[in-house]
Amino acid sequence: MKLLNTLLLAVVFVFATIFAPSVGAQTKTQKSENQAAAPAQPSPQRENLQEYIDLLRTDVRQQKAEVMGAVMALNAQDAAKFWPIYSEYDSELTKLNSQRVETIKEYARDYNDLTDDKADELIKRSESYQKQRNELLAQTYEKIKQALGGLTAARFAMVEHQLLLIIDLQIMSSLPVVGQGS
Repeated sequence: MKLLNTLLLAVVFVFATIFAPSVGAQTKTQKSENQAAAPAQPSPQRENLQEYIDLLRTDVRQQKAEVMGAVMALNAQDAAKFWPIYSEYDSELTKLNSQRVETIKEYARDYNDLTDDKADELIKRSESYQKQRNELLAQTYEKIKQALGGLTAARFAMVEHQLLLIIDLQIMSSLPVVGQGS
């Protein structure tokens, strides 16, 4: 039980620092969805943890956008074209990341009692997430290429891919390998 609690806390922390809910209305929607899905009487500890997670997610999203802005080095005219496309991409990515979070939470919950079928299901969901994320990145690349040209689109794709790889490494390195725990 202690391993499961530690694993769950580590997963929550990693996701809190990586996947941020969209700002504004989506945050409110997500909070109300979380409240609806939460147990009837959530503990104060869970409520405090959720508030902390929300705060960390907001900070990480802002930092990611700042890195993207610094590397893209767009003039005002190009920035006016780029940021709406990026915002749309980021919103869709946040939705996909919510699916990923649920898969990892399920992995954490079932870690000690994982069956062959459950492991297979979780891997298939993970593969589906990766495929959808790659498709989203490719679609966004095309939109940016049409709006700003191939060089700017390539810069975006390279930077975003690097950031996603870093995030993936952080997540995967924090998760125990199947069958390695007790």
